[in-house]
Amino acid sequence: MTEQITTVERAFELARSGACNSVNDLRQRLRREGYDAVHLHLHGASINKQLVDLIHAAKG
Repeated sequence: MTEQITTVERAFELARSGACNSVNDLRQRLRREGYDAVHLHLHGASINKQLVDLIHAAKG
C-alpha cells in the first residue's frame, strides 16, 4: 500500500523545492497532483507566511 503524504507536508516540500513561485502557484500544483480541499488545509496567515518565507528562501 502506498501512503500519500498530507497536503500540508507536500505544500512544505514544494515550497522548499523552489518549484513554485507563489503560494497560489503552490496551491494550483497541489490540486493538479490530486490533493483535495487545499484551501482548507492552507488557510490562515501563519501557514501562508511560512510558505512564502520558504518559497523566497528557495529562490535565493
